[in-house]
Amino acid sequence: MSATLAPEAPPTLVLDPNSEAPSLARRFLADLFAEWGIEDDYIGRVVVCELVTNSFQHGEGQIIVRIFRDEHDGRPVIEVWDAGEGKPEIQPENYAAESGRGLLLMTELVHDWGVRPLNEGGKVVWAQLNHP
Repeated sequence: MSATLAPEAPPTLVLDPNSEAPSLARRFLADLFAEWGIEDDYIGRVVVCELVTNSFQHGEGQIIVRIFRDEHDGRPVIEVWDAGEGKPEIQPENYAAESGRGLLLMTELVHDWGVRPLNEGGKVVWAQLNHP
């Protein structure tokens, strides 16, 4: 009889929904990318900041950030969970608006992104970056 090991859980950060959450998430990503040998973490920091900021401003409850490498192509994947039911939507361009452009910008920077509901309520917003 042989034993199989369960896959290792992705690095996870649990944040309180406050104004410090985005900077803590950026630091978390930068540390992981350094550990993985990814020198250019700028896009990753922009993306995790946008997703965590949206969760803080529009979601509910604690914010959970998971970052891992896709098992098929090695690209970094950022997941941000919260208990809110609302799904992020890209806003139409409004040159007079003072906010609302972050998700549109993020879509131009990533390979793919999406939202999936959680069975227990809430959602996960994820983004897969372009480089492995």
